[in-house]
Amino acid sequence: MRPYEVMVIFDAELEDEVIRASLEQSLKLIESQGAVRGPVDVWGKRRFAYEMKHRWEGYYVVFHAKSEPAAMDELHRTLSLSDEVIRHKVLRIPDRVYGKLGSNSKAVTEAKE
Repeated sequence: MRPYEVMVIFDAELEDEVIRASLEQSLKLIESQGAVRGPVDVWGKRRFAYEMKHRWEGYYVVFHAKSEPAAMDELHRTLSLSDEVIRHKVLRIPDRVYGKLGSNSKAVTEAKE
């Protein structure tokens, strides 16, 4: 499994319940394919630097997951077809940045202290 970071920009005019439901649906999709969900960081409403899909604001959510590439491909396809999503980006985090779990976990813990 590889580490990924996913940023999703939802339409800011949507109700919070609709955004949460769409986010949970996306997370359940990758978890059903064996992914391990990481932290979810909700940034909230932000103004765009330029207009996207006739909107000037979006609701930003960033989350991490460890997954197989096929699960992230399916997430990418689903987010591309979603009407609630203005834009999204799925990034694979390189091992040299993320660190290999197990062998470097002690070093990461010591660095945080």
